[in-house]
Amino acid sequence: MSRIETLTQLSNSLVQSAKGIKVLTSLSWQENAAGAFLDSWRKGNPTPPLAAELESAAPSDNALATIEASCDLNDPSAKLIADTAYSYRLAVELLRNQGTPEFYRISKELYGGSDGRLPGSSLRHREAAAKLLETTTALSSSIDPHEYDQCVTAQGIAEALQNEWSDFFDSPMKVIIDPTLSSKAAASATSIRLRSGTCFSRQDAAQLSAHEIGVHSLTARNGRSQPVLNVLGLGAPRTTATQEGLATFAELVTGAIDLARLRRLALRICAIGLAEDGANFIEIFNYLLEVGETPDEAVHTTMRIFRGGDVNGRYVFTKDVSYLKGLFAVHTYLRKAIAEHRPELVHRLFVGRISLRDISALDEDFGEIIESPRYLPTWVTNLPCLSAFLAFSTLMNQVDLGKVEID
Repeated sequence: MSRIETLTQLSNSLVQSAKGIKVLTSLSWQENAAGAFLDSWRKGNPTPPLAAELESAAPSDNALATIEASCDLNDPSAKLIADTAYSYRLAVELLRNQGTPEFYRISKELYGGSDGRLPGSSLRHREAAAKLLETTTALSSSIDPHEYDQCVTAQGIAEALQNEWSDFFDSPMKVIIDPTLSSKAAASATSIRLRSGTCFSRQDAAQLSAHEIGVHSLTARNGRSQPVLNVLGLGAPRTTATQEGLATFAELVTGAIDLARLRRLALRICAIGLAEDGANFIEIFNYLLEVGETPDEAVHTTMRIFRGGDVNGRYVFTKDVSYLKGLFAVHTYLRKAIAEHRPELVHRLFVGRISLRDISALDEDFGEIIESPRYLPTWVTNLPCLSAFLAFSTLMNQVDLGKVEID
């Protein structure tokens, strides 16, 4: 059997074996958990919600282990398949150990923790998040919170997204209104789900477009269309930091992100840090209220942190660390690619759901095993504008604002 035939067979087997492993879906709370908690809080007796019972035991990881053992680790593409299989085996263990110290340990291995260090920096994630909040607090408080108030229904956002992306992909995106979703939105290759009963803003529409569809759905479609490594269409946990970092960078470079969104990402890391230190569900909820989140925002943020974990604290789900962690890493990677005059490295980020480390490891397989991305977001196709953005941000990093007076 040729190398390409072997890789294709291993990749197809992994895609089939990973189908039933849905981390976020499996960790979902019971329907209306947020509403029930807010009702109890308003009555003066806040009661943490109960996690939904798993419909069945976590899927077996026997097939994943077999695939992993069949991979030649000296072959970079085969090692990608092995690493992805291992990532899913960890995900299975995560689901088996909900509410325990082992759940938290695996979560940190997959996504990182608040005390991890930013790439290329001495700062820990929670320290960087605290600094971001500190530098934006004054500006945030000077902005009238009602000046940009708009309430757009999930249906209104759905129509806007469908209109924007109707002609971009070969097959259209489905937009699904989902009352059980803990986050505002979640995307797959073919659909995006929006949480019903939520008040969206027009800025949310821009963020969801750039983040969920323009990166998550787009890279999943590109990965699925790979003739050999269709495993690149999987949302494997090992690619989460790069995926979320790239998607958040897309918000940044397109002007879709706003101050509230940026602060929210930082707040999640600070809240995770407090929960890791022992703060329970109600204490995290109260902390988020104190720093300015609405009750609805605060309960959904708290639920994100404690899904699958222990509402008493310490053993929590750390995925939300990956947004700023990934953003710093992707921003640095893109700056380096432009500085070294290697624009092809930018496009390689979109061949599928891939990690930054994969791009270097697979260097010789691009073109032969891995095809160029079928779809690219608009901001990537305009490299001169992207280069200008990155070059200027690099230069501005050299300015010490503490030595500058406004006048």
